[in-house]
Amino acid sequence: MNILNIAAYRFVALDHLPQLRAAFTARGEQLGLKGTILLAGEGINLFLAGAAANVEAFLETLLADARFASIEVKRSWSAGQPFRRLLVKIKREIVSMRRPEVNPSETPARRLAPQELKRWLDEARALVLLDTRNQFEVDLGTFENALSLGLKSFSDFPRATPALPEELKRQPVVTFCTGGIRCEKAAPWLISQGFREVYQLDGGILNYFERCGDAHFRGECFVFDQRVALDAGLRPSGTASGGGASHEPG
Repeated sequence: MNILNIAAYRFVALDHLPQLRAAFTARGEQLGLKGTILLAGEGINLFLAGAAANVEAFLETLLADARFASIEVKRSWSAGQPFRRLLVKIKREIVSMRRPEVNPSETPARRLAPQELKRWLDEARALVLLDTRNQFEVDLGTFENALSLGLKSFSDFPRATPALPEELKRQPVVTFCTGGIRCEKAAPWLISQGFREVYQLDGGILNYFERCGDAHFRGECFVFDQRVALDAGLRPSGTASGGGASHEPG
C-alpha cells in the first residue's frame, strides 16, 4: 500500500483557467502523478495518486494559492496506481448539475459532522437520509433506510426531486454522496425547492468511514478509479469493475 491517493474539492470563484490548467499539468507531470483535475469558474475538483512525497509536494503547490488554502483533502492508500494518466480539464462545472443558479460558495447548506450523524442514527432520531449518487453506486452500498432517486447521472437530480414526498419538506433531510461535492450542490437545491431543514454530510461517505467506520452503513463505497470500491477501512474491497466507472462522478 505504497501509493497515496488524494481527493479534494472546493467551490470558489476561479478565473484564468487555461493558466491554471497549464501550471497544474506541468507540476503533476514533473512529480509523476496520475489522476484527474477538473477546473471551472465555480471551483476545483481533483483525484490524484502517486508516491507519497510527490503527492504532498503537489499539495504544497496547491495550498500556496490562497483560493485553495482551506481545501479539505481526503487520503487513502493502494498497492498500485489506480489511474492511467494525468488529465487536467476545464469544464463548465466541477460536478454537473446544469443549474447555474445553484452556487454553494454563496448559499451553502449546513454541514453535519460524521460523528453527529452517527449519534443521530444511534438515537434513532427522525430524519431522512437522501443518497444523491447514481443508482449503480447506491446498489453497491449505502446507509440503512436511505432514500435514493434512481439517478443515472447527478445532472438529473433537479428533475428527479419532485418525486420526493411533499411531507419530506417538513422533516430534517441529510444529503450524502461519496466525498461531499454532489451533496454540497444538492442541499442548496433542495432548500430552494422549499425543504426547510437540509444538511450535507461533511466529507461524504469517505469521511464518515474514516471517523465512524461502517456503523449504519451496508456494503461498500464506489469510487471513480480502478480501485472500484472501498470498504469502511478505506481499503480497496476487491469488487470487480463494472459499468459506470470513470474518472469523475456523473
